[in-house]
Amino acid sequence: MSKPDRSQRLYSLLEPIVIEQGLYLEDVSEHLAGAQRTVQVVVDLPETEGGSVSLDAIAEIAQQLSAALDQDPEDDGKPYDLEVSSPGVSRPLTELRHWRRALGRMVRVNVLQGENLSGRLVEVQEKGILLRSERIIKKGMKPKISEPEFIGFEKIRRGNVEVEFAQAEDAGTHEQLGEEPDQKGQE
Repeated sequence: MSKPDRSQRLYSLLEPIVIEQGLYLEDVSEHLAGAQRTVQVVVDLPETEGGSVSLDAIAEIAQQLSAALDQDPEDDGKPYDLEVSSPGVSRPLTELRHWRRALGRMVRVNVLQGENLSGRLVEVQEKGILLRSERIIKKGMKPKISEPEFIGFEKIRRGNVEVEFAQAEDAGTHEQLGEEPDQKGQE
């Protein structure tokens, strides 16, 4: 069986388990190096949820996936290493669901023509995104915030989430999205 066929078969085997745990199966790949086989599985939260997959959830799903792989009737029985992870912040935004998961975050957009943009992702539509650019005029000063600009997916070469060290409330995320910030200590 060729590598793409094996990966697709593994994807079909593992996806129901991942979905049952309330996660999304981002990718499954198998790598062979001599007699060593590694199965890499990338899981993520559904696009409607914010945050990231917890380490406890990764550990739990890893045990379940390992059990499924051990019982796979089509497996050759050779030993394997199982690596389960989440995509992480460095994942490029290549699918609509990636952009939706990044809603409210700072992103860097590499466009096909023109100046690359950096700003807060304020809306994701079927055909593109609304980005509120934030340009730092002088170090230490608040950035200049523009009106949201529509960028069609056909004009985007690449997009990535930018790491922010300030909390969302400190960065003004709620106000920029027209939301009220949660009161600390209240439920």
